[in-house]
Amino acid sequence: MRKVDLLFAEYSKSHRNATNKFIHWICVPLIFWTILGFVSLIPAPHLCISYFGCISVASLITVILITFFYLRLSLRISIIMLFLMFLMEHFIYLTNIQFGKQSWVIYLIIFIITWIFQLIGHKIEGQKPSFLKDLQFLLIGPIWLLGFILKKTGIRY
Repeated sequence: MRKVDLLFAEYSKSHRNATNKFIHWICVPLIFWTILGFVSLIPAPHLCISYFGCISVASLITVILITFFYLRLSLRISIIMLFLMFLMEHFIYLTNIQFGKQSWVIYLIIFIITWIFQLIGHKIEGQKPSFLKDLQFLLIGPIWLLGFILKKTGIRY
């Protein structure tokens, strides 16, 4: 069995309840987005691309490092997640432009609310969040959801 399948199987052990899964479908992408949003606020030079916006060097390095982590697990997942992270970065750019120096407040509010819901989901589930066992599960959550989409569409990862 491939490492990605082993990680998905381990992650699934604490994500069997339908309510908890539903909460994860909403909260995991938002938490991932807020973390990228926080990174975007680190003072660093920005690269600007027409029709995309700007991305900080700190964000670009973060995206590259996460992509390398995913690349160890699956080429297809890493490519899709790279695309999704750049899409998130575009919305982060728009958020940062709209709210300026107060963007951190938006990210913090969403981060706190989504984690409250995550903890409620795990209380309903009766299982502790997977990342308490191993921090890499913080990065597995988003691709665990992607794995469901790929299976449903018949795309092998």
